[in-house]
Amino acid sequence: MSETKIRIKDNGPFLVEGPITLEDAEGNSYTIEKPMIALCRCGASENKPFCDGKHKHCGFASEDRASS
Repeated sequence: MSETKIRIKDNGPFLVEGPITLEDAEGNSYTIEKPMIALCRCGASENKPFCDGKHKHCGFASEDRASS
């Protein structure tokens, strides 16, 4: 079984790789048949929850680091 990996891009999206099931706020589940998706963090995407690159033009800045 493959493992799912999430990478945080500085000033950009969350990149999710591996087996992906996306669940919306109503509990509807969607299996994503792509090897990787980019999830919006800036809130400006016109294709939410997916990133469409708007973070490059809206002034979004974030360099979060994971902590244990």
